[in-house]
Amino acid sequence: MMARRHDKATELRAIPITGMGEVLPGDSVADTILAALRRQKLKLMPGDIVVVTHKIVSKAEARTVMLDRVQPSPASRRWAARYRLDARLVHLAVQQAKRVVRRRRGVIITETAHGFVCANSGVDASNVDGGRSAVLLPADPDRSAREIRLGIRKKTGISVPVLITDSFGRPWREGLCEVTIGVAGMKPFRDFRGRRDPHGYRLRASVEAVADELACMAGLACGKLSRSPACVIRGFPCEPGREGARSIIRPGKRDLFR
Repeated sequence: MMARRHDKATELRAIPITGMGEVLPGDSVADTILAALRRQKLKLMPGDIVVVTHKIVSKAEARTVMLDRVQPSPASRRWAARYRLDARLVHLAVQQAKRVVRRRRGVIITETAHGFVCANSGVDASNVDGGRSAVLLPADPDRSAREIRLGIRKKTGISVPVLITDSFGRPWREGLCEVTIGVAGMKPFRDFRGRRDPHGYRLRASVEAVADELACMAGLACGKLSRSPACVIRGFPCEPGREGARSIIRPGKRDLFR
């Protein structure tokens, strides 16, 4: 892949981090990543970006629920029976929602406490433990990203940006793609407003969501079934910043679909 850096193309690399093993509650995600990199004989370099799927973060933060301990509400049971769903997952999705945005044809779209609008409040039983448990989103993904970044810096002396990702659907388009739900150490946008294109036209609305684009790049490199829940992206000239992923959420007053 190619990216622009001061209008010059640069090569980007996405390096999956393999062999991380199962992450347990209380584990340090930073230590787990660094140990896996050592086994791969890889070292982080200044300018690298670490991208982590939220599931290992949620597992480390004990954000998992044993499904046999969930007692679904009558409403969740009725909805699940109607569409042949797991009532326990339906119950968790509603329980984790700040509000239910839309409920139709077996699909529940919710707004989470974080402000994310997504299916089922991000509750998911895939890639956890074979269906016995469900994983919830981290309570504060931006804080989680900051903690991983700090842990890496303490052990290596290198300050790398950290992104935490999840898979979301998109309005008007089929399929899932990765999005960033936690950011630390970089600006999640690249702003081209005021610059001129090669034809001299001044750009007015071009704000590129680079954090989400990097999330997608990492998702393609790591895959869904390869047991590579983290990735190093090398060669992208990100800008340092303190904004979190909450800055990516469009405010209600500018959202035409709320």
